[in-house]
Amino acid sequence: MNTLEAILTRRSCREFTEQPIEGEKLHHLLEAAMSGPSCVNAQDWSFVVVTDPEKLAQMADANGRPAEPLRKAAAGILVCGDLDRAFRFAKDYWVIDGAIAAQNICLTAQELGLGAVWLGTWPQTETPRNRHNPKYIIIIRCFAIIATNIRF
Repeated sequence: MNTLEAILTRRSCREFTEQPIEGEKLHHLLEAAMSGPSCVNAQDWSFVVVTDPEKLAQMADANGRPAEPLRKAAAGILVCGDLDRAFRFAKDYWVIDGAIAAQNICLTAQELGLGAVWLGTWPQTETPRNRHNPKYIIIIRCFAIIATNIRF
């Protein structure tokens, strides 16, 4: 599949299978996300991959109706802005940089035969803080990534 075909045929997928996603494919999704441009190459994003069904359900509970697809997803990827790495003269560009990374995840999922849906989250400045989520990390986007053989 070429890039234009991936762009033109990508659709949000909400049909699920029980099939887990291979680690290699998750690695490709993250590679693609980190290959997108960022403001002065600040790479001001971080990614959290969740494959534990119990954790995915907790994420769905914490984020309401827009996050329901996480309940049946094989994996979820949180795309986060890292304010500690943001370009100091353009701190707000982390939102754009994260969106570019998120789009690369969508297109790569399409290429790999995976379904993906961009969930309705937006920078969560009220995200609970703990040792796994320092105060300078803000969730930008969340994806439900699923294994699928469905062709659109």
